[in-house]
Amino acid sequence: MRNFISDRVASAPPSGIRKFFDIAATMKDVISLGIGEPDFVTPQPILQAGIESLQRGETAYTSNSGTIELRTALADNLQRRYNAQYDPENEIIVTVGVSEALYLACTAVLNPGDEVIIPEPCFVSYAPEVTFAGGVPVHAATHAANGFEVTAEAIEAAVTPQTKALLIGYPNNPTGAVMTRETMLEIAAVAQKHDLLVISDEIYDRLVYGVEHTCVPSLPGMRERTILLQGFSKDYAMTGWRIGYACAPDEILAAMRKVHQYTIMSAPTTAQMAALAAFTPEADQYVEDMRQEYDRRRRLIVDGFNALGLDCFEPRGAFYAFPSIARTGMSGDEFAMRLL
Repeated sequence: MRNFISDRVASAPPSGIRKFFDIAATMKDVISLGIGEPDFVTPQPILQAGIESLQRGETAYTSNSGTIELRTALADNLQRRYNAQYDPENEIIVTVGVSEALYLACTAVLNPGDEVIIPEPCFVSYAPEVTFAGGVPVHAATHAANGFEVTAEAIEAAVTPQTKALLIGYPNNPTGAVMTRETMLEIAAVAQKHDLLVISDEIYDRLVYGVEHTCVPSLPGMRERTILLQGFSKDYAMTGWRIGYACAPDEILAAMRKVHQYTIMSAPTTAQMAALAAFTPEADQYVEDMRQEYDRRRRLIVDGFNALGLDCFEPRGAFYAFPSIARTGMSGDEFAMRLL
């Protein structure tokens, strides 16, 4: 019998995070900290909005792009927070989490052989999503010495005639790094110089500590060459609701919508109705309370790792700590299994 599995899928390694999570789930008295998931319950106003939507019988499909009410609220929020302007009719699409938004972006813009520069460490899905879309991931290293910020020089060195896009995620998973506005402007200059598209995953934008988040499409000259990926999973503790969104210039967004129409149809209706309640002062306070608690834990965990002799970079965003295990002489897999 022939091998029916595509080369693209066969070449992608299984997720190490998911593998470790599955192993930990079979063991007693083990708390897994490997999955990027808040341990808070979704804010009450959002829960209540979802319940009331179900009680009203709002269980049919929505528009492929998502309800116009939610898209309008998203546009207003981006304008208010970052002065990033998007037309809710043609430049915003509601997706099944940011994971689908990333899939749509890669599928809509990549041709076979197109290269995408990805700073590392990064979210485990970035490279496989590029590969599944026929692209070629090209990695650019970041280092603790400069706060795990990718540099313009590193991006410049990775550019080839086949480079089409740059895929970045700040605040970063798994390092907790943020990118300063100054560095972001330098990266933007490289993107403009080489006519690159930037796919910017900003899912952790509200979870920053002592710094301000810079939204890539708000930078001069970047709106027309940026796909912004965003969602509710992390800031609002809504991972299981599967609700995200993407913003892009209308031509790119139309291509993404075409893929979405044929693969997903529309994001979950109940989740869309619930997400509308995120744009209230009460829900904002829930987010701020969670952010303050993450900040407290951040300091506790980082200090604890350093006291144990595991040098740990101080994260300024998201809810991760990224200690160095170099002193142990073990690989990441070996250390994780020994830890269990």
